[in-house]
Amino acid sequence: MVSVASPAPDSPIYQGQFGPFTITEADRREVRIYRGGLAISAVSFALATAAVLWPQRPDWVLVAVSGCYSLFWVALGVSLATIHIYLKPLHRALQGFWLVGGIASLAIAHNDAAPFVQTVYQQPWTLWGVGFTFAALTGIYFKEAFCFNRLETKVLTPLVPLLLLGHMTGLWPLGWEKGLLGLWAIGFLVFALRKVIQPIPPDIGDKSVFTYLASQRQAPVGSAE
Repeated sequence: MVSVASPAPDSPIYQGQFGPFTITEADRREVRIYRGGLAISAVSFALATAAVLWPQRPDWVLVAVSGCYSLFWVALGVSLATIHIYLKPLHRALQGFWLVGGIASLAIAHNDAAPFVQTVYQQPWTLWGVGFTFAALTGIYFKEAFCFNRLETKVLTPLVPLLLLGHMTGLWPLGWEKGLLGLWAIGFLVFALRKVIQPIPPDIGDKSVFTYLASQRQAPVGSAE
């Protein structure tokens, strides 16, 4: 949370922990892109979930679900490229998870004749690779829960690994898996919708912290006392 030190009609000045800063149009654009990526990811995931849970679905639906997953993955990557996270190693780790999950998904899709989603469901071991994509998404949920104390993200943060690990180990009955998957899709939609209507400055955060951390990384070893 930041406070306005000397507001001006055209370019407000915010007082951060390490000094004043302004929010530029480029900053706002990044937040819009971040939220747009989340919205596309959430809608894609919800459509895929609805198709999977729909009774007596035709075979072509699973192919369409695989396409939804591809769109979900790309949009998630866009959000991870524009998200504001103070800790650069954490940011890079989430992007690395996303990339590993994408490479694993591509390998599985091209090495199995069955639709991708069907393969992942029937062969839970594939989640050791594909699951990295959802680990990156869970990182976003955790960040948002920590920063904004949102109920839906506090629910989603443990729900996603519990569902995936439960499927991998055979812990959950089919009915439970369907219920948890539906809850995940609904929670993700609620999260994305609330991000759309949230004011932009809180998503940018305290830019003075980013500046300070960048200067610390660039400072020569032993120069600081």
